[in-house]
Amino acid sequence: MNTKMARMRRAKKTRAKIKELNMPRLSVNRTPRHIYVQLIMPNGSVVASASTLNAEVKKECAYGGNIKAAEAVGKDIASKVKALGITKVSFDRAGFRYHGRIKSLADSARSHGLEF
Repeated sequence: MNTKMARMRRAKKTRAKIKELNMPRLSVNRTPRHIYVQLIMPNGSVVASASTLNAEVKKECAYGGNIKAAEAVGKDIASKVKALGITKVSFDRAGFRYHGRIKSLADSARSHGLEF
């Protein structure tokens, strides 16, 4: 089993548990250069998204593959989700380890008003 298959296996287990909870999920994907996050409703529709490719996030940080950029994306998605009137979401880290950029994104979103 390679690393991508192992990550997808972990993500499948997490998403099954989130589906039982019937809550909106904050799904994260990261690449070496960028980080992306989406708010997905229980019916599967994407209602908000943020990434390091957004213009307002690019102003804050020049490079999208570091912790500073992840914090900016967390702040951006938190403001968009709160504007929709949603405060409680479940965090779907998509099988990635909870450290580094994933952790800083989650901490930033929490500090700007989201509850996981």
